[in-house]
This record gives sequence, structure tokens and C-alpha cells, in this order.
Amino acid sequence: MSQKQSLNVVVIGASGTIGKLLVQSLQEKGHQVIQVSRSSGDYQADIRDKQSLEALFEKIGSVDAVANAAGEVVAGPFTSLTDDQYALSFRSKLMGQINIVRTALPYLADSGSFTLVSGVLTDEPIAGGTIGTAVNGAVEGFVKAAAHELPRGVRINCISPTVLTESVAFHPYFPGFIPVDGWKVARAYERSILGIINGRILHV
Repeated sequence: MSQKQSLNVVVIGASGTIGKLLVQSLQEKGHQVIQVSRSSGDYQADIRDKQSLEALFEKIGSVDAVANAAGEVVAGPFTSLTDDQYALSFRSKLMGQINIVRTALPYLADSGSFTLVSGVLTDEPIAGGTIGTAVNGAVEGFVKAAAHELPRGVRINCISPTVLTESVAFHPYFPGFIPVDGWKVARAYERSILGIINGRILHV
């Protein structure tokens, strides 16, 4: 898709810090952005609900790329985590993203792209981050495997950001980590969407 002058890009999680920056940057470069969030944007959808995603892409129709910056994960001490907290996290950030790919694939143009999100906890665990580490690792494994099986030249990559400079409230939970500016994470998304890489985990 990198040879096309203007792409139609769906950004899910468009109301979040990363999503807003990605939308702004893509629009500044002349791309058409379809903004999706749970309760705002051009369309509303909940990635935890596969039927919600199916309805979303039926409404949107054909697109060139789908980028996700949404996904909920519960944090807490390992010994206090409940079945419901594990289930919520896996249903949201893992199956939610897998179902984005499954439901959007029929609507994605040949040589189009998916960009998912994991996070630094895959490789750098923190106290209270057991679920986050498990979910992120599973997302990255899915991306690496799916890259070999997606049809029609469709690409898939994953962005793995550390804690954001803008997310000040989370800084105490990441002692010694160097925060990254959100715009740098948005650039990594652009590399996935506008470039040619496939099956990659982009660490930011």
C-alpha cells in the first residue's frame, strides 16, 4: 500500500493519547482517517464484542489499513487476581485484537495492513503486571504467526511502546523506565501502515 498517495485508514482507539496523535499525523500527510472509539468518533465499537466489530466493518466497507490502539488489561498483585480479571483482559486486548483482524480482513484491500499494539511488559515485567505480560506476549505471538498466513499480500505488525511521557499517572508503576513521547509511538504506527514491513514487533 506504500505506493498509494492517499490511504483510507481505520484507527480504533482514536480517542486515546496514541490514537489522537496517529490520527492527526496521518491526516496531516493527506490520508483519510476513519476514527473509531467505544463512545466517540466517526463510528463506535467495542473490541471486546466480536459482533460489534462485525457491524463496524459492515458499515465502513473497504479500507486500506486498520490500526488499533485500544485494549484493556487489569493490573494487580498476582495473588489477588481473579478469573474475571484474567477473562476481561484476554477478551479485550488479546481476543479483541485477533477479532479485529478476523472481522476486517474481508474488507481490507490487497496488500493492506493491520497494526496491533502490545507493550513493554512483554520483555520487561513490573510488579502487578502479570496479566499485561501474558496478554502482550500472546498478541505478539499472534502477529508473528499470522504474518505468514494472511492472504492477498496483507501485512500485519505490532507496536510495543514503553510507558508514555503523557501518562504521568502511570510513571510510579514503571520505576527506572524512560518514558517515550506519544508522537514517537505514532511514528512507529506510520512505519507499519505506510511501509513494507511484515510480522514485525516495533519497540518504541
